[in-house]
Amino acid sequence: MASILGLLVIVLLSVIVNRIATVALTLTGLSREMARFQARSAFSTTGFTSNETEAIVNHPVRRRIVFTLMMIGNVGLIGVIATTVSSVTSVDSGDGYSLWVRIAYLVTGLSLLLAFSMSKWVDDQLFKFIGWALRRWTLDDIHDYRHLLALGEGYSVTELKMDPGNWPVGKRLDELRLSHVGVNVLAIHRADGDLVGSPIGATYIRAGDRITVYGFKKDVARFNTSRDAEDGPMAYQELVDARAPEVAAAQARRMEEERRRLKRRTSRKASDSSKD
Repeated sequence: MASILGLLVIVLLSVIVNRIATVALTLTGLSREMARFQARSAFSTTGFTSNETEAIVNHPVRRRIVFTLMMIGNVGLIGVIATTVSSVTSVDSGDGYSLWVRIAYLVTGLSLLLAFSMSKWVDDQLFKFIGWALRRWTLDDIHDYRHLLALGEGYSVTELKMDPGNWPVGKRLDELRLSHVGVNVLAIHRADGDLVGSPIGATYIRAGDRITVYGFKKDVARFNTSRDAEDGPMAYQELVDARAPEVAAAQARRMEEERRRLKRRTSRKASDSSKD
């Protein structure tokens, strides 16, 4: 019976390890279903399709999780096989139980573990607890920024150095209106080592600054070309004028969305008042 109990403990630990890995993968941005599939595939070492492999191996945290699962899965599989053979076929165990009794205990235990692993309520509770524990004690920064920023879809994060002769030097961000040409400033690294994170419009560009920008590659490249050109300000103004209709349309959409939200909020308040 000790070998049967050992087998059931191994299976239970395998279920828990899979749940922990599923939650960890979910926290990196994968959907819950895909995370569950990837965790089970890695644990059983059955592999992935090419697209899913790329989504895993290009993310350092996901890669570490899957590698750990593969290592545990290889050891666990050997343990399960050895323990199963021992628990079922051992005749001289000395515990007084016949072969069929041991098989019955084994089947019953595995059935209970299967019901435990398939329970949606148990899954939800474990998901909440494991997620809280991982965020609290282990995984600090697990977001897939390449996916979040669509860096594989034409966008880029680039660092540009402002030399003394560049025309943006000495100007404020709200004067430059970089967002009007599709460029967003994420941070400014000063020449003296200071960092200005998420700078506001009143922030000045200084000579020697390294500015981290985000936007479409072609928009960033155009701005980068204009900043040190002799006719830089004129070329930049042409970019602003070319994008002016698009910027105006975006502003109109935002205003319309805000108007609709305000209308819905007013309607809900009126409805609540009539109920009272």
